Amino acid sequence: MFIHETTIRVRYSETDQMGYVYYGIYAQYFEVARVEFLRDLGIRYKDLELKGIALPVVNYNIDYKHPAYYDDNLEIQTKISDINKYKIIFKYETYNQEKTLLNVAKTSLVFINMKTRKPCMLPDMIFKKLNKQ
Repeated sequence: MFIHETTIRVRYSETDQMGYVYYGIYAQYFEVARVEFLRDLGIRYKDLELKGIALPVVNYNIDYKHPAYYDDNLEIQTKISDINKYKIIFKYETYNQEKTLLNVAKTSLVFINMKTRKPCMLPDMIFKKLNKQ
């Protein structure tokens, strides 16, 4: 199983008054991790969009275990937990520089035809690249 690792340093503007990374920021971190995961497989979001395919998030779930703080160096491990020709589910684990597990999350994305805005099948070539993982 392919696991991609993305490193992100927490910026000051991403923290709240308690000094923790604001909970909503993790959705952005996971988007960065997901895009880099696909890029490493040879799949660029830009290319999907040029083919008329969008991948909106239809479900997002996160379980917080420990906070992250300003200037922490986070490692997000991303993998595919399920895929079919219409939907892909990513799982994430976020660790700090001490290797403490901070959270676990999952996003579900559906392949959408950008013209009709309706679910569509993923092109076989891309499905094969993803399904290998």
